[in-house]
Amino acid sequence: MSEQVAAPAPYTALALQVRTRCVNATGDVAAARAMMRESIDHIGARVRSSKAFVHQYNGTDVRLVVLPEYCLTGFPMGESIADWQAKAALEPDGPEYEALAAIAEANDVFLCGNVYETDAYFPDFYFQTCFVISPAGETVLRYRRLISLYAPAPYDVWDRFLDRYGLDGVFPVADTEIGRLAAIASEEILYPEVARCLLMRGAEVFLHPTSEVGSPRQTPKSIARQARAIENIAYVVSANSASLDEIPWPAASTSGMSTVIDPHGHVLAEANPGGESMVAHALVELQGLREARRRTGLTNTVSRLPLQAFADSYRDHVVRPANRLLDADGRPVTPQRGEMRGWQAEDIAALAARGRI
Repeated sequence: MSEQVAAPAPYTALALQVRTRCVNATGDVAAARAMMRESIDHIGARVRSSKAFVHQYNGTDVRLVVLPEYCLTGFPMGESIADWQAKAALEPDGPEYEALAAIAEANDVFLCGNVYETDAYFPDFYFQTCFVISPAGETVLRYRRLISLYAPAPYDVWDRFLDRYGLDGVFPVADTEIGRLAAIASEEILYPEVARCLLMRGAEVFLHPTSEVGSPRQTPKSIARQARAIENIAYVVSANSASLDEIPWPAASTSGMSTVIDPHGHVLAEANPGGESMVAHALVELQGLREARRRTGLTNTVSRLPLQAFADSYRDHVVRPANRLLDADGRPVTPQRGEMRGWQAEDIAALAARGRI
């Protein structure tokens, strides 16, 4: 018998499917900031009402709320790095974070979301960032998206990023009163290595802000969410955009597929497409998770990982070179909008030349 392990009491996690008002068409920075503040107020009202309803519905307390990807701004559509930084990137201690912290405090929840964010150490661009704010209003986790095709990422300034934040800053895990939380951004759910590196640091609940194509059928990302849960014996709480408003795209293309998934890969709750929803909420029970991770047998995939058998292959097989946004003197440089897509073409050509694809 495995020993009993102290764990947080069961609580409800909510993947809150809310609309995104995109700031692309706003005429100036002030107008964009005003729209973002209106979106924060809207989110606050949705968190408050959803928490109250869930408590009435099943008697449990919502302690964790996950918001969709880039929920305050939408994504850049042709804007330069500098323009998008000025219009849409949050300062780590700026007024938008203060307003989000007030939501977490007022509702006694851990609040997770995804935004574009500045960094004083890399002043010429931004990172796409997942955050977790505690009920005390403190930012307890800040994860910068590692794999991105259109935005600067830590890997593009790898040496300097490691000097500044270390590897645990690349793969942060927050040890909190509701368990060990980690964030995975959007399409990174398709990369098992990201989740695995977070597991190595103790992650129990993967928080997944996303903005993805909705479908009544399974998609690559929906399959990947279940796979990440199974292979890491972890919960996945994934919030999708209800709609992307005020851009020329059909607004509800991303609607639906907000989910809570248990460590067996079972979808405990899922929101339908069609608009905003609090339906994707379910109980997180970490006592059972911790017992499963400490139990012998074939199903304990976490304890059976021969990681060192893979280490040399990962080290020696270079698919995407690091440090592409550092110049010869190791200083960060600002990319052009189409430049990063060009790197992918170069990487594909190099892999083909080596006979790897």
